[in-house]
Amino acid sequence: MAFVVFALLLGTNAAQAQKKFSVYGIGFYNLENLFDTCHDAGKNDYEYLPDGTNKWTGLKYTNKLKNMARVLSEMGTDKLPGVGCAAIGVSEVENAKCLTDLCNQEPLKAKNFQFVHIEGPDQRGVDCGLLYNPKLFQVRDVKLVPYIYILPQDSLRATRGFLVVSGTMSGEHVTIIVNHLPSRGATSFYREEGGRQLRIVKDSLVREDPNVKLIIMGDMNDDPQDKSMAEALGAKRKMKDVENEPGGLWNPWWDILAQGTGTLQYDGKWNLFDQIIVSNSLLDREGKKDYASLKLWNYHIFRRDYLFQKEGRYKGNTLRTHAGGAWLNGYSDHLPTVVYLIKEQH
Repeated sequence: MAFVVFALLLGTNAAQAQKKFSVYGIGFYNLENLFDTCHDAGKNDYEYLPDGTNKWTGLKYTNKLKNMARVLSEMGTDKLPGVGCAAIGVSEVENAKCLTDLCNQEPLKAKNFQFVHIEGPDQRGVDCGLLYNPKLFQVRDVKLVPYIYILPQDSLRATRGFLVVSGTMSGEHVTIIVNHLPSRGATSFYREEGGRQLRIVKDSLVREDPNVKLIIMGDMNDDPQDKSMAEALGAKRKMKDVENEPGGLWNPWWDILAQGTGTLQYDGKWNLFDQIIVSNSLLDREGKKDYASLKLWNYHIFRRDYLFQKEGRYKGNTLRTHAGGAWLNGYSDHLPTVVYLIKEQH
């Protein structure tokens, strides 16, 4: 069962105080190159082999799994101690074997975490996946919608698609789209095209079920105000500006970044690429605190001291697995994000 919150947190009158609520955490984390030590045919994974650039040995892989499992198991515990997240989207995972090994790490195994994954066409071999607690989120359908290059000169390239996972949470239809848009090594056009394609996927899901509770998450390689998110996808900064229709989208991270914090740093400046965007059906637009169905309740960047470098030139930066050619035995260059959904218990 999800964590129960008493309405004393939500209101002050006696009638409210008798109500009980269930809360569900949903997160996203870029695992920064979770590769195993074996070559996958047709993939450019050579730097993550024992004789590759990163000297990626079994010891390093084992430590990487432990580090990732620690973070994933603690995500959501700020609001849900002892429970954590119901579902977590992940990116930069090489294959299903890595996810199997990850879910077999004790902190995740203790919660019986499962995963969904479909092998994608990315040339470097990194995919998206979704980890989930089957007690809190029951998966019904999974599909991988390809990212389609529209320019003829890109016809031989391949990148991550959109992992669409439909399921049931608290008796309601919830669909999560996990994605990892083209890197900043490509021009903005390719991420804008990704935003447009995400909108097409979103619109098709809404046509199938106008009441679906829709969550779009991923490493967007863009900030909330960039064209790919704000215009191509159409995720709004202010809740009041969200279209009052099933396909309207709100991006709660826009103002978080404006306040000066984010999920990764470049040249000392924060970006917030790791976004979780929610559909209008999850919004308490008028602030009525009517939680008869699942609604967005809270959201934050997951931060722990151990995720940051403590000394040296890059003190205060995220503690990565590798930096400057050295193995740091760290975590990721990204910080995770978490949203919380709430529903009144009957």
